[in-house]
This record gives sequence, C-alpha cells and structure tokens, in this order.
Amino acid sequence: MRGMCVALGVLVACLCCPGSSTAQQDLDALLEQSFKQAAALLNPSIVQIQTVGGLDRVAGVVTGTGPTTGVVVSEDGFIVSSAFNFAAKPASILVNLPDGRRLPARLVANDHAAKITLLKVEAENLIPAKAAPREAFRVGQWSLALGRTYTNAFPSVSVGIISALDRAWGRAVQTDAKVSPVNYGGPLATIEGKVYGILVPLSPRGQTETAGVEWYDSGIGFAIPLVDIYRVLDRLKQGENLKPGLLGINFEGRDQFGPATIGMVRPTSPAAEAGLKKGDRITMIDNAPIARKSHVRYALGRKYAGDMIRLQARRSDQEISVQLKLTDKLLDYQSPYLGLLPEREETAEAPVAEGVVVRYVFPESPAAQAGLMKRDRITAIAGKPVTDSAALMRAMVGMAPDDKVSLSFVRQGQVQPLELTLGALPDRIPGELPTVSIPPVDRADAKAADPKIGRFTVELPAHQHSYWAYVPPDYNPNFQYGLMVWLHPTGDTMEAAIMRLWKSVCERRNLMIIAPKAGNPRGWNPAESVFVKAAVEDFVKQYPIDRSRIFAHGYATGGAFALSLLFKERELFAGAAVASATLRTAPPPNTPDYRIQLHFNSGSADADHARVARTVEGLRKMKYPVSFGIAKDRSKKYPSQEDVREIGRWADSLDRI
Repeated sequence: MRGMCVALGVLVACLCCPGSSTAQQDLDALLEQSFKQAAALLNPSIVQIQTVGGLDRVAGVVTGTGPTTGVVVSEDGFIVSSAFNFAAKPASILVNLPDGRRLPARLVANDHAAKITLLKVEAENLIPAKAAPREAFRVGQWSLALGRTYTNAFPSVSVGIISALDRAWGRAVQTDAKVSPVNYGGPLATIEGKVYGILVPLSPRGQTETAGVEWYDSGIGFAIPLVDIYRVLDRLKQGENLKPGLLGINFEGRDQFGPATIGMVRPTSPAAEAGLKKGDRITMIDNAPIARKSHVRYALGRKYAGDMIRLQARRSDQEISVQLKLTDKLLDYQSPYLGLLPEREETAEAPVAEGVVVRYVFPESPAAQAGLMKRDRITAIAGKPVTDSAALMRAMVGMAPDDKVSLSFVRQGQVQPLELTLGALPDRIPGELPTVSIPPVDRADAKAADPKIGRFTVELPAHQHSYWAYVPPDYNPNFQYGLMVWLHPTGDTMEAAIMRLWKSVCERRNLMIIAPKAGNPRGWNPAESVFVKAAVEDFVKQYPIDRSRIFAHGYATGGAFALSLLFKERELFAGAAVASATLRTAPPPNTPDYRIQLHFNSGSADADHARVARTVEGLRKMKYPVSFGIAKDRSKKYPSQEDVREIGRWADSLDRI
C-alpha cells in the first residue's frame, strides 16, 4: 500500500509540472504502474470459477462454457460472484484459487435483488477483498474491471471511470470499463486496490436472470457495492435467499416524475395490512423525503423482503405514519371487469357530453346482470366523474373482482344510479360480436403525400429492415383502428396466406396490419425486437391507431417471438394472439400497470399441443386473461379462416372494460 501512495504522489507531481518534456511519458508510466499495483493488491482475492453441465440456453441467451470470476469475502472460503454465471443451473462448480488449488464449491444462497450468488469452498486463510466505503464513491474516479479468466497467473484488467452512481434504483454503480461475461462476478476496483463492487449484468427495466447481458462491452457496466454485500453477508451465509422488498402498491398514472399518490393497494400486502389506502400520497420513507414516484423506488431499491420501514403519507389534510415489513411476494393481480365495450367515436369531433357511451354489453357480464344497455352513458364510478373510456379504466385499476361499486349513468336524458359487483376479465371470446361501422371518405381530393392504403412495403434504412403493411381501402382518418403486428415463422413470411385470411377480417373489424421481416430467414433474433418496436412506432405516426388495440400475432417460432416481445414491450402492446407457440421464458407477474390480454390457438393433433395447454394453464394461474382456441384433429398448421375470425373478435374486444 505504501508503494501505491508513493506512485500517486509522483503522479500528482507530474500533473503539476506540465512543462516537463517527459511529463506525459512519466504520467503514462505512473498510471500503468498504479493500475498494476491495484490489480496486484486484489490478486489474492480473485478466483476463477468453472461450471460443468447445465442448460444450453437461458431466457433466449446462449450460456457460456468458459471460466468466470469470483471474489473472496471471508477467510473461511466464502466467495461471491454474479448470479448470471449460474443461471444455467450447472451440475457442478469448481473454483481455482490464486495459489493453484482447485476445489469444488457449493452454492449457498442468492441475492435476487442484486443478482449476486454466494459460494463456499472448504479452505482456510483466504484473503477477503476490502470494500471501498460508499461515501468515497465519486463520478470520474478511476475504476478497474478485473477478472480471472483464461489464465490463473494474473487478473485481466479493463480500465475506465465511475460514470454514474445509484443506478438500477440505487443498487449499483456504473462504469465505462469493458464488462462482459468473462469478468461478471469480478471486482470493480479503485486505484488503491479496494473494491467498489461486484460486476453483474443489470437492466433498469428487466428482472430476468439474463437482463442486461446484451450491454456487455458497450461502455455501460454495473457493479453492486461490496459494502452492501458485506451488510447482508451473514444472512447469505445462513442460506437465506434474499429477494427484493415489496410494499404492495401501484401508483396513479405511469409518469415516474409525478407525485407518489397511491392508485391501488394490493390485497393482503404490507401496505394493506398497514392501512394505506388509494389516494394516500407518500411523503417520506425512513426519513428520506418523497416527492415523486421514482423517489419511492430509490428508497426501496436496497431494501429486502423482511426489512422494516417507516412510511409517512398524507391523506386529505391528515399526516399518517405507519411501520411495516416488506414482503417478497404479492397476490397475483386480476383485472376487474364490467362487461362492456365503449363507443368508438370520431376523433375529429369533440364528444357531445363527457362519459363513456356503451356500444355493446357482453351477455352474462356484471353490466348485463345489473341492467346496463347499449347507448347508456356512464358518467361516474365510485363517486368519481368519468370523462372517457381511458378515465374509466384508470378508475378501475384500484378495484378487484368481487368488489361492489356504484355507477352513475344517463339513459334517455335521465341520470340513474346503479350498484353492481365486478367480475374478472373472462377467458372466452363471444361467438358473435357486432362490428363498428366506419363511414367511407371521399378520396377524390387525395394527394400523393396522403398515407397509403391497400398493401404496400416500407423500408426502415436505420435498421436495414423492411415491413409490409395493409390498410383497408375504406380507411377513414377520422377514426382509430386496431393494429395487428404479424411476426412470421422461421423461413416463411406467409405474406400471401396472411393477406388471404385476414383481408376481410381487417375490413370487418377495422384492423390494420404491419408485418416486419426478420433479417435472417432462419428466424427472429431477440435483438430484432428493437426493429419491430421502431416499425410499430413509425406506422403509428402515420395512421390513427388505438393503442389499447395493438397486438402481436405470430405462428410457431413467430408466435414465441410475439410472446417475448409482448412481455418486453408492455407499454406498446395490449396483447398477443399466437398459434402453435409456447413461452420460452417465465413471464413477469400480472400487474395493474399493464393491461395484458392473450389468445392461444392450437390443433389437438399438434405435437406441441400439450405444451401450449401447459403454457395457457400457467398464465391463467398468474391471473392473466387467456382465451384458448383448440382445433379438433388439426396438426401443426396456421389457423383456419374460422379461427382467424375468432382472433378478429378477440382483437375487436381488446378495449373491453
């Protein structure tokens, strides 16, 4: 350590003497010496990890077979590493110590919030890494990403700086040093040989085992502070798997910078048991002031299930204070259901009166049983005024099936009250569903710059991809349309078949189609989700699309890609309709933040039918609304015309309330 201080002192002297002819050479030499000394100081604490066996692919990502890295955290053989290194569930784990010993390791516990795994080898007198104190972290400081990969002689070194603090909702520091699977689990070190944190793949949005892996070697790397790991190390040593601490609330609206006003309290959650209610505005958590929703996420970012927090909130003109214990699991959310479709009015005209006009009441629904009828106009729910269908849906986010609610509606000019019990979004599609008649427009004055109609192709040069699209010939720009995003199977765009089967359905159900084409005939690459999203956004800029009726549709491998795309881009897609396709990764929990609906279609003679049925069953257990069409004796084929009409009815009811 004394040598490090001397080197740093000489380095400062060089920086203060820029006139010296050899200053730059001396600076480069001293920087190199400082980096080497920092790596040398940490060398005894860095181990090489090898795994044997396990899965070939996890969450669509091919798992590596090469060695990875770990860091010693106690003298008696405890080692931490990135959980990504063990996502493939290896049959055995081997650790190569810096002194040449090769020892088997057992997996002790996982920190699911920080994506850290604790291992144990039977060894004594190891040298644990020293943690840099959190208060010493500064943006712009040197950072060294270390790993012990293809040689056990000396760690690999990638140099960068600390580029941001408190990333991933307060859990991580960010570096621009190159970080990749070979040094996941290794230390991000200071120039003094202490450890900022353990390198892991992270994503601010994704929570899967492989989230963030796609950013490797991009200049965006993350490390979980070692000081935080040491804080919970005793719990991990006892075999306790740590999970993120959940409060059990959803906020009003999706703007992270809006006030932290509770929109829904999940049943049996810590928030519910503490007496928090819809409309409460959180003002403080553990003495940290809360002004926005994002502040709540930061306040809870480093909390675990089982941790106690003190929360303050404002309810009307009253300040309330509660203490509660965070949990690791909430009851699955289930969307409430009235049983009606709202009128789709002309967008160019202002509504005659505020409220939601009923265009259709589903048979046997809560609305039907309560006596609501077509042309009734709902003006309030639970005592709150309703301006349009979006406002009605937002008001229902805080409700649950079996809740009793009051409605006010107008019938023949008379305001009437109504009490009913909500249901859950059903998993069946009505055999008949009235269509919405959209009047045609006079195209005599059409200009060359007007949006195209019929079938046409669009190039997206920025993505080196194209998509074809279909717009019904009687397209009226004054009305909103649903949008089907067709994702073809491997090796066949099926363009002719899709046009033949869907053309009449699009015209009847007021749907448009866009069909992105994969860059490789062998199938969709997960990275192409960026292109598909760009294609949808490009199309939506040109045509009036109802965002509550945008859905992905695919067959076989295209269907599997449609499902992964749906759960990755829940802000863009309202649902997915897939044929002969199953989920490849576990879906996120159903949540009131995203109103997702699904439809599956499979032939009873399809070799994959049993797996499709299990996927449907699993999603239903998670309380997703899933309809399932089964074609008797059909093998693996794209749905028939009758099945396509059923999917069309499902798509036409995505905006049901």
